[in-house]
Amino acid sequence: KKRKKKKRLGKEAKEKWRDQKPPATTKRPQVYSGIQRVTRVIETKRAKLVLIAHDVDPLEVVIFLPALCRKMVRLPSLFSLQEIPYAIVKDKSLLGKLVNRKTCACIAFTQLNPQDKPAFDKLVESVKKTFNDRFDDIKRKWGGM
Repeated sequence: KKRKKKKRLGKEAKEKWRDQKPPATTKRPQVYSGIQRVTRVIETKRAKLVLIAHDVDPLEVVIFLPALCRKMVRLPSLFSLQEIPYAIVKDKSLLGKLVNRKTCACIAFTQLNPQDKPAFDKLVESVKKTFNDRFDDIKRKWGGM
């Protein structure tokens, strides 16, 4: 029995070695969660979208993220500057479901599947209209300078 098993495993190993396929070059979609990781991703300008939970306690943990997203400007081309889009979402448990945890304070998307890009671009455009582009109006209304 042991010899048969050894021969069978040897044949399988040789077949695997012979029929080796090059590793896939496509990158997996990446979602970073947690304040420290998300802050690092924003500062290195790799974030494509940041989602922040509104019910974080204490609020000071995430209060700086919108300003950081506005401060860190990505340079996609020479002619246009883009701020990192951010959105404030309803519940931290919903964000936790994305990363298989109970709760999560914030999430940053860095890489996507190519087939998901059109839907993601639509989402980013609506987020920009709702949060990034209205920043100055909201700031004026609630006592900003």
